[in-house]
Amino acid sequence: MKMTFNLNENERIDDLLAGGLKIIQNNTEFCFSIDAVLLAHFATVRKNYCGLDLGTGTGVIPLLLSPHIKHVDALEINPVTAEIAERNVQLNKLEDKICIKQGDLCQIEQYYKPKSMDFVVSNPPYRQINQGHINLLDGVARARHEITAKLDDVVKAASYVLKYHGRFAMVHLPERLGEIMVAFHKYKIEAKRLRLVQPKRDKTPNIVLIEGVKEGMPGGLTVEPTLIVHEDNGDYTRELLKYYYPDRL
Repeated sequence: MKMTFNLNENERIDDLLAGGLKIIQNNTEFCFSIDAVLLAHFATVRKNYCGLDLGTGTGVIPLLLSPHIKHVDALEINPVTAEIAERNVQLNKLEDKICIKQGDLCQIEQYYKPKSMDFVVSNPPYRQINQGHINLLDGVARARHEITAKLDDVVKAASYVLKYHGRFAMVHLPERLGEIMVAFHKYKIEAKRLRLVQPKRDKTPNIVLIEGVKEGMPGGLTVEPTLIVHEDNGDYTRELLKYYYPDRL
């Protein structure tokens, strides 16, 4: 049966290619990228876990995590994308698993109690505001640049809500790995897993996936094999195809 759902101007419905999930996106706002898909598959979660997605955008990561967890909240500062995220939950009939809140992660204590989450995930803005002109009202700029929250703010918020030995997984730029490690240490999150992502085998890594444990024992960082996204001909590698078509490979 064909799905029908009311859309606003500049909106479309895309197929997430995962368990029949669909997602509404706005052409004038930041649309999700493969980074969110990689993080959803990287994060350590369990069926009885309750967690939080910081800066959820249109809610793609909670949608992808929903079959594997008990419940996930999602916080988003942009009211336009937060409203789309709420409709994405409704579109996929996941109101019992996902709760969207519009708010500022820098004011995390206004929305959540400390030590209340088993896991936190975040695909935060990657770029610092230090070059060129940026339109501060532009939704794409807010998603890409640290206009509303800096790296330190994201890690601080994650640490605040994490239970003892709760896990925080994040996707970011390899060039900022040093800053990430400093922030983890500052907020008592011990890095335990790290994986670099390359667009092709002959290209340098352009994404880093990292996961830490709140108040974990020092040391024990596992560096996982590098993930290659594309074959030389541009097709997804077999590992990436498993993310989208797990039953076909």
